[in-house]
Amino acid sequence: MLTQDELYMQRCLDIARWAEGDTSPNPMVGAILVHNQRIIGEGWHQRAGAPHAEVNCFASVRQEDEPLLSQSTLYVSLEPCSHFGKTPPCVDLILEKGVRRVVVAMKDPFPKVAGRGIRKLREAGIEVLCGVLEREAEHLNRFFLTSIRQGRPYVTLKWAESQDGYIDAVRTSPKDSPVVFSNAIRQREVHRLRAIHDAILVGRNTVVWDNPRLTNRLWRGKSPIRIVLDRHLSLLQEGRYHLFEDTGVPTWVVVSPQTDTTLLPTHIKLIYWDTERGDLSELLSELHTLGIQSLLVEGGAHTLQAFIDQKMYNAVDREVAQIVLHKGVKAPIL
Repeated sequence: MLTQDELYMQRCLDIARWAEGDTSPNPMVGAILVHNQRIIGEGWHQRAGAPHAEVNCFASVRQEDEPLLSQSTLYVSLEPCSHFGKTPPCVDLILEKGVRRVVVAMKDPFPKVAGRGIRKLREAGIEVLCGVLEREAEHLNRFFLTSIRQGRPYVTLKWAESQDGYIDAVRTSPKDSPVVFSNAIRQREVHRLRAIHDAILVGRNTVVWDNPRLTNRLWRGKSPIRIVLDRHLSLLQEGRYHLFEDTGVPTWVVVSPQTDTTLLPTHIKLIYWDTERGDLSELLSELHTLGIQSLLVEGGAHTLQAFIDQKMYNAVDREVAQIVLHKGVKAPIL
């Protein structure tokens, strides 16, 4: 059974998740104000550059409840910021409002915060309890935390396979349709994954054989930046692919440093990577530098296996369908 502090912190986490996919590169944060077991205010960070959760929480308090703030507890799922960014420090607002007790799920590892917010509150005489539902808060912001702590995106590997371990049937031509493993509900979940990740990556063969759009069409929110591994930039010369014709969503192509780029369309961005070495840690570091905090890898089998073999992934979303193929393209091996 949850304690009272855990119960209210769970509410913070729940409302923070309402902005899933909208806050990058910022974390998801929720905040509530409680007076005598009554929630008198709540708010969450809704998108990058917008007011923080604490600001929205205080703004939601009714005028008649304002005098109760000094007797209330503020719950917030991430340490309040103590620096000027796109918005003023939330710590200063907390001090201004006169709240005397603050419960925090976890410290913010962002270098400009990193315990300074909690320390400033305590130095002002405010009671601060930290670590309530910390594990759950870390999971909520796993993309943000991986980016800060490891200097690379959080990587999710995703594929569907048959019961006998194949991700596609034998096809003799790209004109042959791929096997459909997922039902309508599962397809919506896949598009949700696309919506919450900053970028999606596939190998060259996936583009040739499937000609995917790699966009989010079945869930609310944005489409991810589309990244394709094509060391010689040959796809642009070989055919008409959705990734290059659809200019509404950015497409990045990972190429070797020696690639001729004289015929490159203006809407295509190139990422240079030593494809001969194939060190994925170098590619992920470069993507992190370019602002990518989360990466969804959708295929194909060779690309997925490379991430597995180099242990460059954080999570696996693997669907096993009620289909038997007997032969085909073997699924990645974990």
